[in-house]
Amino acid sequence: MNNYFEFTAAERKYLASINLSNDEKLSKYASKSSDAVRSKTPRYDIIRPQYSYDTDCIIHSPLYNRYSDKTQVFSFYKNDDITRRALHVQFVSKIARTIGRALNLNLDLIEAIALGHDTGHTPFGHKGEEFLSKCYQDGCRQAGKPIRYFNHNVHSAKLYRYVLGTNISLQTLSGILSHNGEKGYKEYKPSELKTFEEFDEILEHCYLDNNYHKKLRPNTLEGCVVRISDRIAYAGKDRQDMLRAGMITTEKFKEKRLIGVRNSDIISNLIINLIKNSIDSPTLNMDKEVFDDFEDLIKENYTIYGDDSLNEPYYSIIKPLMEKLYNRLLDDVENKNYKSPIFKHYLNDGVLGNSYREKNSRKIIADSNDIVVDFIASMTDDYFVDICKHLHIDDALTGSIKYYEYF
Repeated sequence: MNNYFEFTAAERKYLASINLSNDEKLSKYASKSSDAVRSKTPRYDIIRPQYSYDTDCIIHSPLYNRYSDKTQVFSFYKNDDITRRALHVQFVSKIARTIGRALNLNLDLIEAIALGHDTGHTPFGHKGEEFLSKCYQDGCRQAGKPIRYFNHNVHSAKLYRYVLGTNISLQTLSGILSHNGEKGYKEYKPSELKTFEEFDEILEHCYLDNNYHKKLRPNTLEGCVVRISDRIAYAGKDRQDMLRAGMITTEKFKEKRLIGVRNSDIISNLIINLIKNSIDSPTLNMDKEVFDDFEDLIKENYTIYGDDSLNEPYYSIIKPLMEKLYNRLLDDVENKNYKSPIFKHYLNDGVLGNSYREKNSRKIIADSNDIVVDFIASMTDDYFVDICKHLHIDDALTGSIKYYEYF
């Protein structure tokens, strides 16, 4: 009888030799598949090397699909040319893999970290993240518990470590947790993180100290590549989006810089300089002049992000809506309102709801604030607005949302 779905011993030997050969070709500073630290052996590991398996876990998770309707800087613009989260993570992946290929690093690990790094982002970008963290703090305070903070990179790691029931490697988790590149460095050096026990302690510390996550570094050179690629991906592209949205003038956009003006030139120049300074090196490096100009560009972008006309709708509409929605959902959980969307769309979900329940009895055992935070963070921009309308959170506020239309 033919066995269509199992490899023979000879076939397994061949496939094992291919995997070993791929590892042996990598730089001595690269992360080998044989180095992967995880809780258990992945299924079909003979055809899915360790970090390739991580990528599969990420792109097939129920939250990956939601990247497409999570905005970045410009949430109230109907413009298909302005970047959304889904496109951003693809940019990060491509930039990082270009760097990684030149430095002979593990491209599977780079791809996994890059595609998973923003899964924990809230609706309405970094403003939504700021507002949700404030709700979380207030909820903990009212419950008489230690104050906890929300940060998207920490939440991304939590999702893959606990909520989604995946078997993600320590290396991928470290890269995701430590990707937050709001602060740049001329040199990136991997950390010494080696165990899940250390990782779990760090993750919990990130919830209790709002600034702790900013000090972290990935434990692989591949993770460092993704971290800097995150900044490269948004620096020029955000500026391009600002021009499309009318936030900067054409004259301002065309002001000369060492690293270039057009997004394509900025990306190419930064990649080249990074590679030039990092060949056969255990760290990633840039020339000081290039790094300084890169930092100046990002600093200038952040000044424009603070524009009152850009931020006013977030503070006047989204912030109060999130506070009211948070309190309503918290009440629904604590009073077991099973008709609420937090039960129907989250806690009763066969994947997303499992980590909050006791395995056999299915009794909810998680903290109510944690559940509400995780549910709101999972929302896309459109879902957030629609649930507020559905629950009549504040009809006057939802009715006041205005978009910059196509025409």
